[in-house]
Amino acid sequence: MKTRITELLGIRHPIIQGGMHYVGFAELAAAVSNAGGLGIITALTQKTPAKLAEEIARCRAMTDQPFGVNLTFLPTFAEPPYPEYIDAIIAGGITVVETAGRNPAKYLPRLKEAGIKVIHKCTSVRHSLKAQEIGCDAVSVDGFECGGHPGEDDVPNFILLPRAAEALDIPFVASGGMADGRSLVAALALGAEGINMGTRFIATQEAPVHPKVKEAIVRATELDTRLVMRSLRNTERVLNNAAVEEILRIEQEKGDALQIQDIIQQVAGVYPRIMLEGDMEAGAWSCGMVAGLIHDVPTCRELIDRIMREADGLIGRRLAGMLAA
Repeated sequence: MKTRITELLGIRHPIIQGGMHYVGFAELAAAVSNAGGLGIITALTQKTPAKLAEEIARCRAMTDQPFGVNLTFLPTFAEPPYPEYIDAIIAGGITVVETAGRNPAKYLPRLKEAGIKVIHKCTSVRHSLKAQEIGCDAVSVDGFECGGHPGEDDVPNFILLPRAAEALDIPFVASGGMADGRSLVAALALGAEGINMGTRFIATQEAPVHPKVKEAIVRATELDTRLVMRSLRNTERVLNNAAVEEILRIEQEKGDALQIQDIIQQVAGVYPRIMLEGDMEAGAWSCGMVAGLIHDVPTCRELIDRIMREADGLIGRRLAGMLAA
């Protein structure tokens, strides 16, 4: 399949594995890229720029296909050394960077000078237009269904994607609710040039997370995610567990007086315990509503091949048959 995204990124299939904390390691990124998609290493999971350089080199040894790096710009108590992370990205020969969080304008010139294509994650049309204005090459449009931070507008992809198609000149991919060939065909029909999958790629054999995490996703339904930190305007969609129930209790109790310190134990520093150790009650972790469509743990190649096969069948037979009728 050829789209503006496959042409821009030099990949065979219009499928991107989004950056995910303590999931986007070299093993997963290489497996996705080897299967024809675009794998993504998550930069800030690596504690130092030097460690990111090592992870990029490790991935390079596993694939000769393009892969990218996610660099998230979020307010933190101690800002990471972003210029040094960018140095590691450039030195590693990375050609695609997925940015997220705050406006990446401050760092965009350096990335562009190095010939790097930048895809910025956006949860609204207005943010997507800003990304286009500052020079991003593409955007990932994240609907309300997505795991992690869906923004504060609560617009689902059935509305958000065609609105983005109306407004944008640069290509965009659909993120949130993407799991299979139906997702890909629907996203293309609504104006996207491909899909970005997060939760679906956690439930793959190559994802280097604890088996309990994969089991939890397969077991979950579309009703098992919750939104936390809404009153802080830092909304996050997470899979429900005891820690999430405690967050929601504290939020209700504190009301408008809630501060991040009130829930810090449930949201800060919990990912290694969950993703690597399988401590499923350690805290809140991002998961999309798409969990309701995930029923197995295939290899990345099996998953991507299946998506493309399903998409081909939908476009070439089911939809074409309706047109002929």
